[in-house]
Formats: sequence, C-alpha cells, structure tokens
Amino acid sequence: MEVETSEHVHLAVKAFKWIILPASLFHVATNILFLGDNALIFVFCAQTVFLYSSFVPDLPSIFRREKNKATESLPWHKKYALLLFAPLILWALFSGIHLGWKTAEDFHNFKSLAVYASFLLLCGFLLFAGFPPAIGGIAKTLSLPLYGATGYLTHLKVDKIW
Repeated sequence: MEVETSEHVHLAVKAFKWIILPASLFHVATNILFLGDNALIFVFCAQTVFLYSSFVPDLPSIFRREKNKATESLPWHKKYALLLFAPLILWALFSGIHLGWKTAEDFHNFKSLAVYASFLLLCGFLLFAGFPPAIGGIAKTLSLPLYGATGYLTHLKVDKIW
C-alpha cells in the first residue's frame, strides 16, 4: 500500500507541476486581465479537486465484496453513490453508521470517469454558472470537471488502465 501510494503521489505531483499549475496560472491571469475577477480561491478549490480526484477511485474499495462471495448486486445508483459521495459515506462509516452496501464494482475504468466528470460538471454548474450564465461562470463550470478528470486520469495512468 505504501508503494502504491508513493506511485500515486509521485505522478500526481508531476501532473500538478506540468498540467495543473500552468492551467491554474492561465486561469487566474485571464480572469484578472479580461474579467477583472480574482479567481485565486476558485483555482485553489479546483486544485483540491484535482488532488482528491487522484485518489477517489480507491476510496470506495472498503465497500468492495470478495469475488467468490455471492451477495445481491447493488443498484447502479448505490454503486455510483459510493464513488461520488465517498467522503460522506466514509464519514458515516467511521461515525458508526453501517450501510451494508457491498459491491463488486471497480471504479478503475472510463465509464466511472465519465460519471465522475459529469457529476463535477453538474456541481460546477450549480455552484458557478449563475443565471444568465456569464463567461466567467462558464469557465469555472467547465474547469472543475477538467481538473477532476485530470486527477482521475492520473490515477488510471498509475494503475496502468490508460
């Protein structure tokens, strides 16, 4: 586990240095120059989403059932709730609330990446788009899933899925 975490951190730092940091600087500079808006707080939040996304495919693994154990399969919405709301579900688990959800689902695939990026797009739209949508809100809405997808792809790259 220590070696795998080290590999994930190493590639996440490399991706941060070569992809996320330049994109963040570009985002901040364009917001200041063209929109007159300070985007530092948003960029910090987006970078946090990138770091979280670098590890999110492994978070629901504590709910994975054994391969030979015959249990009823979870409905798709519960399977993806484990991925999308992993911090809340882990908090509930450590608080003593047991859901009894066990899944054979492995989130190391592109379908789960698409679901996760769509979820981030929806969250970005609800948080930043506003009505009527402004250019700055659209840029924030689209960049949130881009930062998250980059982190998720970084994880898939370390696990040799991509």
